[in-house]
Amino acid sequence: MHRCLQLARLGAGHVAPNPMVGAVLVHHDKIIGEGYHKHFGHEHAEVNCINSVKEEDKPFIHRSTLYVSLEPCAHHGKTPPCADLIIEKKIPRVVIGCRDPYVKVNGRGIEKLKSAGLTVDLNILEKESIDLNKRFFNFHLQHRPYIILKWAQSNNARIANADLSRVFISNEFTDRLVHQWRSEEAAILIGTNTALHDDPELTVRLWKGKNPVRLVIDMDLSLPPALKIFNGKAHTIIFNTIRHGKENNLTYYQLTGDLSIVRQVVNALYHLQLQSVIVEGGAKLLQSFIDEGMWDEARIITNEELMIDHGLSSPTLIHYNKFSSEKLNTDSIQYYHHA
Repeated sequence: MHRCLQLARLGAGHVAPNPMVGAVLVHHDKIIGEGYHKHFGHEHAEVNCINSVKEEDKPFIHRSTLYVSLEPCAHHGKTPPCADLIIEKKIPRVVIGCRDPYVKVNGRGIEKLKSAGLTVDLNILEKESIDLNKRFFNFHLQHRPYIILKWAQSNNARIANADLSRVFISNEFTDRLVHQWRSEEAAILIGTNTALHDDPELTVRLWKGKNPVRLVIDMDLSLPPALKIFNGKAHTIIFNTIRHGKENNLTYYQLTGDLSIVRQVVNALYHLQLQSVIVEGGAKLLQSFIDEGMWDEARIITNEELMIDHGLSSPTLIHYNKFSSEKLNTDSIQYYHHA
């Protein structure tokens, strides 16, 4: 199962909104096939695993055990049901990392295998299997995207100058890591002031991967069209109170002014089928997510050699558990879970 999880991670950034899944076929303690879900809409892990079996090993398939990190699907989606293929190949035993929470699967794959007479072992490395697809699980169980808060700050906890002008805080190594983070999430969100004063592009330029959907809160549609977020390089959604509609690669999503902006945005992302979002600023927007308890993970970058006098204070986390940290040259990165 550890090998299944290792394989599954190779699909990161390519399979969403599907989960990452790995599969291994074993005969007499020898791996004769392995595969993972490589791209959304393409073959699932079980199919790639079975197809990888060499010609001389194919006679052993019906005497092998299939290990898979997530319950095999039992419905017709973009591909046929994997449970049907497993039954067709007469694989006698299936070992599953965890159950699939998606309503069209959620136990149906397991029942189909058992009804066909297969031996099914469940919840092997269950915690690790769920954690691998925490975005997918969160989306289907909590009915909202997985929310990551991220900011960079000086050593005295400032994120910008007092006049909101931009300060380049993180170093080139951390900047590259941030672009990797962006490539792993479905969307990236900023507020009006960050768009106006920092003029970020919010794309993946320092890492090979897919651009996230750019999200900007501009309630009065006051941002000038010359900003980089309007350059058409990625699908962009503008949350506002004035208009609703789509123009080329730009979508206007109308909110109301009398309800929580955070909760309206989160609900919108769920209905837009965006399973994860990284919130990159500014301070007021980040603090709004924190105050409403609407976050799952926080990543705080601190330049330990930089001080900003009389600058804009960083957000303040509440109700958190620290789970790891790392150092990249002048920058330290602290990772937190919402308690």
